[in-house]
Amino acid sequence: MSKNALAEQVAHLQTQLSQMQQMAALGELVGTTTHEFNNYLMTIINYAKLGMRQTDEASRNRAFQKIFDAGQRAAQVTSVILGSARNRSSQLEPTQLSTIIEQAMVLLEREMRKYQIGVELNLPEVPKVLANGSQIQQVLINLLINSRQAIGSGGSITISLVEDTKQDAIDLKILDDGPGMPPDVLTRIFEPQFSTKSGPDESGKGGSGFGLYNCRQIIEAHQGKIRVDSSVGKGTCFTLKLRKAPAPSAISSPRTGQASPSHTESVTQV
Repeated sequence: MSKNALAEQVAHLQTQLSQMQQMAALGELVGTTTHEFNNYLMTIINYAKLGMRQTDEASRNRAFQKIFDAGQRAAQVTSVILGSARNRSSQLEPTQLSTIIEQAMVLLEREMRKYQIGVELNLPEVPKVLANGSQIQQVLINLLINSRQAIGSGGSITISLVEDTKQDAIDLKILDDGPGMPPDVLTRIFEPQFSTKSGPDESGKGGSGFGLYNCRQIIEAHQGKIRVDSSVGKGTCFTLKLRKAPAPSAISSPRTGQASPSHTESVTQV
C-alpha cells in the first residue's frame, strides 16, 4: 500500500471515529437529561392533580405557578438537546463560551443539586472563540461530571472565563475543591482506557477510560490546549485554552475540526 493510500485510509478511519464519538456524545447527553426531564414532568402531573383537588383560587394559582415553572425548565432542557442534535457538523464558528456554559448548567442543574454541589459562575464579557459549540459543550459536561464525581457530596465547583491577550485566546477554567490527584495519576489522566473509576457510578456515568482522552482530542482538533493542575487535598483545575474568533471581515471560510451576552453570576445549588 502506498503512503498516500495509507494516509487516506487513516484519515477515513479518523473521520469515522469522530462521527462515532459525536453520536456517543449525543446519546450520553440524552441519557444525562432523561431523568431530569422526567422529574419536571412528574412535577407538572403532581401539581395538576393538586390543583384539580383545590377549590380556593389561591391554592389553584400556586399549583398553576409550579406547573408553569416546571414547564419552562423542561422547555429549556428540550431546547438545549434539540440544538445539540441539530448542530452535529464539524465546522468551527465564532462561539460565545458563556452561552455554552449556561446551557451545560441547564442540563446538569438538578444533578448538581442532588449531590449538593455549589456552582459559581464567573463569566465576564470576553471575545468569542473559534469553536464547534456542540463539541465544546461535550467537553464541558464531561469535565463537570468528573468534578462532581471527584467531590462526592457537598463541595463546590467554579467555572471561569479569562481572556489571555498575550496568546490571543480565552481560558475556560473548571475548578473543584475535591480530593485532588496524586502525581502518578496526574501524568496518565489523558491516556486512553485509563480511569480512576472501576466503572459507572450510580448515575450511570463514567468509568470508560475514554472521557478525558476524547476531551483532549476535541480540544487539540480546535488547535487549542487542555491542562490540568491538581494536588492531593487541594482540588483540581482543568483549563481549556481556545483561540479567539477572528474579526468577521477576516473569516473567509469556516475551518473544520471536531455556540448571549456574558455576565458574572453566582449560582449555588443546595
